[in-house]
Amino acid sequence: MPLISGAIAEPAIAACLFSLVFLLGKYVHPLRSFIPDRRVIISSCAGMPVAYVFVRVMPELQGARHAFKENVASAQHFEGIIVYFTALIGFLVFYGLENQSRRLQQTSHSDQSGPAFRLDVGGFSAYVLLMSYLLVNNIEETSYSLLLYAVAIALHFLAVDHGLRREHGTAYDRYGRFVLAGMAILGWIIGLLLRLPPYAIALIVAFTSGGIIVNSMLEELSHDKDGRFVPFLFGSLLYGGILVPFG
Repeated sequence: MPLISGAIAEPAIAACLFSLVFLLGKYVHPLRSFIPDRRVIISSCAGMPVAYVFVRVMPELQGARHAFKENVASAQHFEGIIVYFTALIGFLVFYGLENQSRRLQQTSHSDQSGPAFRLDVGGFSAYVLLMSYLLVNNIEETSYSLLLYAVAIALHFLAVDHGLRREHGTAYDRYGRFVLAGMAILGWIIGLLLRLPPYAIALIVAFTSGGIIVNSMLEELSHDKDGRFVPFLFGSLLYGGILVPFG
C-alpha cells in the first residue's frame, strides 16, 4: 500500500507544481538579490529542459523505439524509426504554431485576446496535458526519473509562462494561465484513469521531446525575445552535468 500511495502522491505533487508555475509564474524570481534581470533566469530555465532532452530523453527514445517494435502487433518495416519521426513531427507542429501565431498577431494588431491568443493557449493546453500525463505514465517509472523530469519541465513551463505573458499580456493573465494550470491537473487525472500501451507512451515522449526543443529554442533564438546566451549555456551545462550520473 505505501508503494501505491507513493506512486500516486509523487506525480500529484509534480502536477500541482506544474499548475502553480502557471498560476504564480509572474511572481517567481529566484535569486532576485543576486540577479536582478529576470530574463537571465528565464534563459537559464530554458536551457535546462533542452539539456534534459539531449542527455536523458534521447537515450530513452532508443528504449522507446524497442518498446514500439515489441508492442505493436503488425510487422515493422522501419524498425521503430517512427519514434524519431514523431519527435520531428512534434518539432514541426510547435514551430508551425509559433509561425501561425505571429502571422495572426500581425493581422489582429492590438487585440491581445484574438485568434493568436486562442491558438497559443489551445496548442499549449494540449502540450501541458501531455506533459502531465507522462508524470503517471512514462518510459522510466522510478522516483528519481520522475524528479528529474518534474524539475526540467517545471522550469520549461516557467519559460513558456514568461513567453505567453509577454506575447498576450492581460489576456493571458486573466484567462490563459488558468487554462494551462487546469490542463496540468487534468493531464495527471487522465494519466491515473487511462493507461495507454507502451508504444503509444513512446510516441507521446517523442512528440513532446520535439516540442521541448523547438519551444525552448524559439524562446531564445528569436531576436525580439531578448534571449541570453551565457545563462542559457550555463543552465544547459549545469543540468546536463546533474543528469550524467543518472545516465
